[in-house]
Amino acid sequence: MTPCRAVIFDFDGIIVESEHIKSRAFAALYREHGQDVADAVVAHHEANGGISRRQKMRWAHRTLLGIEADEALLEDLGRRFSALVEDEVVACDEVPGARAVLNAEASRRPLFVVSGTPHEELQRIVRRRGLDGYFAEVHGSPPEKPVTVRGILDRHGLAAREVLFVGDAMADLRAARATGTRFIGRVADGKASLFPPGTPVISDLTQLVI
Repeated sequence: MTPCRAVIFDFDGIIVESEHIKSRAFAALYREHGQDVADAVVAHHEANGGISRRQKMRWAHRTLLGIEADEALLEDLGRRFSALVEDEVVACDEVPGARAVLNAEASRRPLFVVSGTPHEELQRIVRRRGLDGYFAEVHGSPPEKPVTVRGILDRHGLAAREVLFVGDAMADLRAARATGTRFIGRVADGKASLFPPGTPVISDLTQLVI
């Protein structure tokens, strides 16, 4: 197998155990429209990990509320969502094995974060958690993940087959396939896999072999 020269990590659910925080925030944000709407939004969020919250909010308003969310509304929803989650994500547990992997690998090859979290918010969280020194680049949304991955490959002169993408959502697998990188998925203990049969998976980063 071609040696791995770089690793791209998703953030939520890969570096930090923050997925439940985002689910609670979506529930809180949409509860004013009724519990059924809040439950549907959370279900959509959990089934569509790895895509931006703006896309999820746009879907929720269009599909569940019959409203086309304009930029002003999305900006307001985004600010409210960030206020609900940022401090909690800064304080939440790391995924088991995450720090050990970062400590072991940061000196061996460049590491990157590619996440659906808004870019500036993600950068603040990574910095506040003291993780920024591990990563060559940290990228949130927009743009969508395949665009960001292609930019990383170009800037660092990396062949796709030399790069491993570690993610926990179908959006991560799709980004890996669209760009030609390798992929390993995380399926936490007790959770059903969202990935197609044959996809290599780990339960946490203690099992990651690069």
